Amino acid sequence: MHRWSKLFIPTLREAPADAEVASHKFLLRAGYIRQLGAGVYNYLFLGQRSLNKIIAIVREEMDTIAQEFYLPGILPKEPWAESGRWSTIGENMFRLKDRKGADLCLGFTHEEIMTTIARGELRSYKQLPQIWYQIQTKFRDEPRPKSGLLRVRQFIMKDSYSFDLDAAGLDKSFDLHDAVYRKIFTRCGLNFVAVEADSGAMGGSQSQEFMVFSDAGEDLIASCPQCGYAANLEKATSRLEPVTEMEPTGDGGPELVYTPGCAAIADVAAFFNISPASDIKCVAYMALKRGQAGRPDAWRGVAAFLRGDHQVNETKLLGATGAAELRTMQAEELSRYFSGPAGYLGPVGIDPNQQTLDDGLTVVVDRTLEGRRNMVCGANKLDYHLRNVIPGRDFTWTLSADIRSVNEGEMCPKSACNGQLLVGKAVEVGHIFKLGYKYSESMGARVLDPNGKEVTPIMGSYGIGMERILTAAIEQANDANGFWLPVSIAPFTVVVTVTNMADPSLRKTGETLAAELAAAGFDVLLDDRDERAGVKFKDADLVGIPYRINVGKKTAVGQVELVTRATATSEDIMLAEVLAAMKEKVEEEELLEASS
Repeated sequence: MHRWSKLFIPTLREAPADAEVASHKFLLRAGYIRQLGAGVYNYLFLGQRSLNKIIAIVREEMDTIAQEFYLPGILPKEPWAESGRWSTIGENMFRLKDRKGADLCLGFTHEEIMTTIARGELRSYKQLPQIWYQIQTKFRDEPRPKSGLLRVRQFIMKDSYSFDLDAAGLDKSFDLHDAVYRKIFTRCGLNFVAVEADSGAMGGSQSQEFMVFSDAGEDLIASCPQCGYAANLEKATSRLEPVTEMEPTGDGGPELVYTPGCAAIADVAAFFNISPASDIKCVAYMALKRGQAGRPDAWRGVAAFLRGDHQVNETKLLGATGAAELRTMQAEELSRYFSGPAGYLGPVGIDPNQQTLDDGLTVVVDRTLEGRRNMVCGANKLDYHLRNVIPGRDFTWTLSADIRSVNEGEMCPKSACNGQLLVGKAVEVGHIFKLGYKYSESMGARVLDPNGKEVTPIMGSYGIGMERILTAAIEQANDANGFWLPVSIAPFTVVVTVTNMADPSLRKTGETLAAELAAAGFDVLLDDRDERAGVKFKDADLVGIPYRINVGKKTAVGQVELVTRATATSEDIMLAEVLAAMKEKVEEEELLEASS
């Protein structure tokens, strides 16, 4: 049992002006955190208690499939240079030098470090599979830290790594993590969805994110309520309704049309009286291509062409081109690659084989353009467009790929489903990757297979953000007065609020009740402050404790008031029945979480 009067719980009436999302506001107001610098926070008493409970759940579940390690947070350059990520990871890595001038970094993930252990210790297939994990502080130099603990520079992460003999083994390790993650997030009370995702800088053949829908999220998720399909927008696909093609004009070949002032898609569609789906849009980029075989990094031109009603998904485009970064072409760069101005760019007349040159242009078309006929596109000439354009006949490309973002209302990609996709914001709480051989191969990890042949182990990588679980839980369970957490991760299960500490009878009843609850195994906070009852009630509603027992005037007839924060409901209970009532409440919550 803890006494509120003896604790440091600095609640605030109002959140700071720069706190925008609900979790950020309430973590500050409830005294869970205080900001030290951009993206750097102190975790105070209540916040640390919740994080400790989350960590305990993660550790308990991970121990069923893995072994816990603890690796350094300050890391030498060499392992990162071996994998190639020292030069490719970019500015997200905190870099420093020691007093002797050696290059070091602060770890934001530990694929390379785990691989050095595997390389030095694993010799035979008989030692596989291995799954190793740690719970440790990570560092990432976020360019724009925001939203409280959702985007920070220092955070606590569970990261695990699997080493298997073959792809079938990796599949099993991946599935083990999938099952354990579902248990972890269920025990933490999260309403989550598992979605297909892009592997990003981690690489690999497959990845899956665990997401919690929230307006505070920075990821967009496409999901089908009918069949359960879900994918990050960076990975999502859809089925499109057939488009009615335009009839050709003249001899059916590309026809130059004067279109004064029609630089926008909407203006072009109105001019030709067509759907934007029959217009070919150009989005011009400069792509950073990493140097190979000692050659320097260089920026190259990329022209992306897609339907006028679609948007480029830059993550998909990065994957298709193999580029490290993208940025929009500037005016002088447009003039280098195109003969016309922005708003009138088109694919006809562009040589897609230029990409073989050092300063060439890579032409990428979205797959939805293949098979289309009689479309409109820019003529690479101010105030002119072309019509009757047929992809493949009138222009070709360097590569064709899915480079568009799906739109809400499009058909589910599963052929047997007739559902329509919804698109919503979500917070990522976990991510699992099939890395393949990216790190084990480049860093020289080898074992002997059953035939005595030297082979490379195949790897997986799996992460969970501890603070992300806490913030997601708050985002999904808050109101104007504060938030409530599941019993499993709340700093306390119940607060016993003595409405008038000056009354000896109420004070004694509250202390006795709190002690009995604590003896029965509940995490109990006794609000013994010399404050008005209204102040205590407001604080209790604010700080995330799921249940409150008010010890007030009704104790004269042997009753207290039990308040359930999630439903804002209360009931009068006899003192002798409080323990049984609390046990029932907690069991009901656990059953509800298990069935969700």
